[in-house]
Amino acid sequence: MERIGDVISYEPAPDEAQLLPGKGSRKVWTRLSLLARLKTLKKWMREPLTHFLLIGLLLFVVYGALNPGPVQRGTRIELTADDIRQLEISFVSKWGRPPAPQEFAGLVDSRVREEILYREALALGLDNEDTIVKRRLAQKMEFLAEDLSDLREPATEEYRAWFAKNSQRFALPPRVTFRHLYFSPDKRGQRAREAAEHALTTLAGKPSDAMEAAGLADPFMFQNYFGDRSKEQVAKDFGPNFAQSLFRMSPGSWQGPVESGYGWHLVWIDSITPGRVPQFEEVEPDVKSEWVAERRAEFKRKAYEAMKARYEIVLPDTFAKYAPPGAAPAPK
Repeated sequence: MERIGDVISYEPAPDEAQLLPGKGSRKVWTRLSLLARLKTLKKWMREPLTHFLLIGLLLFVVYGALNPGPVQRGTRIELTADDIRQLEISFVSKWGRPPAPQEFAGLVDSRVREEILYREALALGLDNEDTIVKRRLAQKMEFLAEDLSDLREPATEEYRAWFAKNSQRFALPPRVTFRHLYFSPDKRGQRAREAAEHALTTLAGKPSDAMEAAGLADPFMFQNYFGDRSKEQVAKDFGPNFAQSLFRMSPGSWQGPVESGYGWHLVWIDSITPGRVPQFEEVEPDVKSEWVAERRAEFKRKAYEAMKARYEIVLPDTFAKYAPPGAAPAPK
């Protein structure tokens, strides 16, 4: 056996050569040839240049997997029967009639045009780092999570037990029914409150529908009677300070003056209904909706946390400038 350049050549010994014509000699020669090739392969594997080439090939494969080029799509555009049906349904829902042949041909042309422009945009990489595309894809992931989070129908006892632990979420607020007399600063100026105090003296001990009541006050742009209103509703109409004062009053007499965003008022409380927690049967549909919404939100939260765990989040040092007090430091 001698080395010729980088190739190993094997010459059989005379006694071995005598065996070559036979069938057994060919097996010996094949085995010796394989051994020679293995020795050559081992030599190449020990060469630094071979290591460098293998590492380069590995890096090329990894980079290609992590950084795929633009999506390559074929040149065939095929509209299915469902696509055609969807075009017709969309047209009917908008116009209330089936499309005429020429109109339908235009719909198909528009659909094909959209697909062509879409594929060309992908080929040019126009979807990369596009904020609108990112938001749309993120939105589609949210929709996908919604679909995956469709829950089984809960048993009544299941969300009844949930209601028992969360009944305060369904608490009914206190409500008030009242009427009022209005005294306008625009009409009376600084004397508006004084006029309200004088009217209160006049109406002392009088019923809510006393004949002289209307003549003492000024016209109000809204109604004078408000039935079964929550504190939030009263605050929306008259302001939060007026609402707070109203719910501290007692029913059955004229009281005030109370200031609102409009001016001064005398108030008659017909009734105040205390807040309460309803019975399960009163709010069963709402309880079921809340139960489903909470389970769906929990599913989406866990799905997002599982996805987030696969990523390393790196934020700049300037993040600390905007982070709320007590927030965790920015991940590195």
